[in-house]
This record gives sequence, structure tokens and C-alpha cells, in this order.
Amino acid sequence: MPLTPAILEMGMGIDLHGQNYTEAARRATWNAVHQSSLMFLGLLGPDTSREMIVEVTIGIPKPEAVDHDVVLGVLPHGKGVLNVVQGGLEIEGREGSGDFTIMANAAIIVKVDVD
Repeated sequence: MPLTPAILEMGMGIDLHGQNYTEAARRATWNAVHQSSLMFLGLLGPDTSREMIVEVTIGIPKPEAVDHDVVLGVLPHGKGVLNVVQGGLEIEGREGSGDFTIMANAAIIVKVDVD
């Protein structure tokens, strides 16, 4: 079954005070997913939304701190694949406070069988 990229969506997620990299990544993924309505998928067959591949790429300052299962748990349909890379932002709101805000970026590519 050859899969064709059909959708590209982007999102951003922030954890303001918890320094929780997984939560920022989860929110970025949620943001990207909820900016799209995949109404056309039913035209490709009844199993399309279950069989599609959803490739999620997260850019975040500490990729190793992200729980993959939590992030992929946001996906309402398809089979999720997660790639976490160096990116995003980590900023200290007030110098010396130790209170960092974590910002993550998500890019989601949905691949479907169009044959």
C-alpha cells in the first residue's frame, strides 16, 4: 500500500511554569491536530482514518525529556509515529528565577492510501 502525504499541519505548545517538556510537546501536537478537519478521508474508504499514518515531528529543547506515548495519545485517528528533535525554546522569564517556559513546535504529516 503506497502512502501519499495528504495533509501538513503545524502547531505550538507551551508549558509556562512546570518545565514539563512532555506537556509542551503534547500541547503542540494537540494544537496542530485541532486545526484540521479531515472530512475528505471518508471518500477514500471506510478504513482510511484508522489506517492512515500520522507522522509527528516535535522540536523542543530537550528531546530526551519527552514521553512519546503521552504525545501520541493526543492523536484521534491513525497510526502515530513520533520523531522528537532539537528545537523550540526554553526561556527564563525573570533572570535568576529558575522559572523556565518551554515552547515546542509540532509538524504533522498525514499519509493515506489514495489508490
